[in-house]
Amino acid sequence: MAKYIKQRSKPDFKIALLAVGLSLFGLIMIASASDVIAYQKNSTGINYYVLRQGIGLIIGLSAMIIFSSIDYRKYKKIALGLMILTVIALIAVFLPGIGYAAKGAHRWINLGFTRIQPSEFAKISFMIYLCAWLDSKEAEKNNFRGFFLPFIAMLGAISLLIIMQPDLGTLTSIIISSIAIFFISGAPVWQFGSMAAFLGLAFAAFIKAEPYRWDRLLTFLNPSAETLGRGYHINQAFIAVSQGGFWGLGFGKSIQKMEYLPEPHTDSIFAIICEEMGFVRAAPVVIAFILFFMFGMKIAKNAPDRFGRLLAVGITISITMQALINVAAMLGLVPLTGVTLPFISYGSSSLVACFVLVGILLNISKVSNQYV
Repeated sequence: MAKYIKQRSKPDFKIALLAVGLSLFGLIMIASASDVIAYQKNSTGINYYVLRQGIGLIIGLSAMIIFSSIDYRKYKKIALGLMILTVIALIAVFLPGIGYAAKGAHRWINLGFTRIQPSEFAKISFMIYLCAWLDSKEAEKNNFRGFFLPFIAMLGAISLLIIMQPDLGTLTSIIISSIAIFFISGAPVWQFGSMAAFLGLAFAAFIKAEPYRWDRLLTFLNPSAETLGRGYHINQAFIAVSQGGFWGLGFGKSIQKMEYLPEPHTDSIFAIICEEMGFVRAAPVVIAFILFFMFGMKIAKNAPDRFGRLLAVGITISITMQALINVAAMLGLVPLTGVTLPFISYGSSSLVACFVLVGILLNISKVSNQYV
């Protein structure tokens, strides 16, 4: 039985150093990847995207420090309240005068001085609520109606709100991390067969509901079919990666960022990294996320309670799987989904949300270090 040591303990800072290092590298790469489109927004020489990302980084670091000092076990008491606030925020993006739409997507709330993306923070609140709920249902994990069906209902409800925006990238992250948490919670194997069937049908319906989603799947299966049509994005990513070769073209010398590759500073930033830095210097980015996964799972393993273990697994899977999907999409290994690269891609809401998650991980490791 664990023995509690009443002394000040330090969290495992290795995972924080990785997050900060990736974010600083991301700031540098955003400066390069966005310089052309940033000039179109502001010709004074100040990079619009770097400035906003820099502010997001400062807020994110502050959030990490704050959340690392809050005992993660307190979140169990406010999990339901956080979930209710999240649902309200996800609905608010559709309200005139409050929500902000761009390119047909309703994903943001306009605060006047800035915009926030509630779906990014939904990843946090839903994860906390799900972990608290699963922790309270340990004795009922073999109950189909009392355990499996409520889980599907909760996942379906939050997914529906995000699909309506639509935000396929965030939805993918939430589904993958939720399934991982569900598995770690000790759910019976037979429930995964039922879940696989449900998700398979839901995925098919989701893809067929919108023509552009079906086109993305066809493009993935045959990316060379329409290089100037639906396959344009992925083919431009292939060109960027192949041009980088082993050593890269050099920092700031990307050709694809000259309005050839869509979203070079967000979804496609890894392709720009490969083009400018080459395989030798792009590989450490992937290695950093592998290390993040290892450190995060170690924190989960050492967590002093079930809630902490589930939460640490969910956070680790959420961040690293999102990174894996982004990298795989740029290499043509999975369909393009709009998933950004955590800590590196442009997006203040995503950056702050990631640092909040890291802060929670740090606190779990800190509390773990109080037990021997």
